[in-house]
Amino acid sequence: MQFEAFLQSISGSTPPLKSSVYLQSMWYDAKGDWHEAHSLVDHMHDLTACWVHAYLHRKEDDIANADYWYRRAGKTRPSVSLQEEWETIVKALL
Repeated sequence: MQFEAFLQSISGSTPPLKSSVYLQSMWYDAKGDWHEAHSLVDHMHDLTACWVHAYLHRKEDDIANADYWYRRAGKTRPSVSLQEEWETIVKALL
């Protein structure tokens, strides 16, 4: 799936078919459903889930928790906007 198609899917009622749990989390985040986005990755501990989890806590403005998850993901908190980080993560996952 291309990034533009993923963006267009956000106007729909369900995430794109066969999208990973990580992309589903980012999709729900884009829909404004932080809690559903978080619930999808909250129990996961692989590097990708940790990255998505970090972004979600950064968006929540829980910076200490976000930094913990960035470290678990092997990353540092970016200085870009949340929208830019969202796009970076989605493009990496696609």
